[in-house]
Amino acid sequence: MRRSLILGGIRSGKSSLAERLVTEQADPVVYVATATAGDGEMSDRIRRHQLRRPPQWGLVEEPLALGALLNRQATLTPPPCVLIDCMSLWVSNLLHAGDTVFVRERDSFLAALSRYPGRVVVVSNEVGLGIIGMDPLTRRFADELGWLNQSLARKCDRVLLSVAGIAQTLKG
Repeated sequence: MRRSLILGGIRSGKSSLAERLVTEQADPVVYVATATAGDGEMSDRIRRHQLRRPPQWGLVEEPLALGALLNRQATLTPPPCVLIDCMSLWVSNLLHAGDTVFVRERDSFLAALSRYPGRVVVVSNEVGLGIIGMDPLTRRFADELGWLNQSLARKCDRVLLSVAGIAQTLKG
């Protein structure tokens, strides 16, 4: 399947599931990290993710311009399998960049995803099962990520939900 969306809660096993999926195919892999190391705890998380990835995978750190990144990867022969981890950090980065950047980059990414000739696996947190945030920014984050997840699910051939490390097929 060309496009897959892996959803799950925090520590649900979604990243490990996505990594297993891309190792089951033969194309070169480019891991796209949207996280930025803003503190020691996040640096530790990033380091743990790096240690479990195969050394032959490419790595691109891109906190904002995922559409442009997919467009660049599409020019390679063959186009690599792109694993993007994760949408929740990306949405957070975009919200902090401002509304103009948010709309431009979200729309650019969704358009580039539709055109990308290779495989793409996208990891995202499922926020629709939690509580309503107490402040406007938290509520906007949940709304924007939920709407993005819905858009991604429509564009993807396969949608999996990871719960306690167990994959449940929602689509495909």
